Amino acid sequence: MSNKIDSAVRLKYIRVLERFLRSVIAYLSIPEGITKEGYSKKIENNLKYFQKTQSAVLYKGEFSDLESLVKEIILKADSEESIEELKNEILYKSNKLEKTKNNRKYKKDKHKAEKFNEW
Repeated sequence: MSNKIDSAVRLKYIRVLERFLRSVIAYLSIPEGITKEGYSKKIENNLKYFQKTQSAVLYKGEFSDLESLVKEIILKADSEESIEELKNEILYKSNKLEKTKNNRKYKKDKHKAEKFNEW
């Protein structure tokens, strides 16, 4: 029974991390009008859900990368960097994370031409 509880806690934690990252990226993707104050407020609002959720051990590399990215975003919320520097860095790292997820999903057929040669 504890395995089911552990996996439920882990899944809830992963969903909170993904929600946090999606929210921040959505704010940073606005074409105009992003400010350092608005960014800090967005982090503050999302931090409420993050702190309510019990943290769990994440075994997959992509989830631990997601967790480290979210923690880095939280730490840099009060940094002296400009909003453009933060935006570029966060979007770059989140794009890199998405690429690693997609590389695992889609695999190239090794011998494409031989696939149809059944004769």
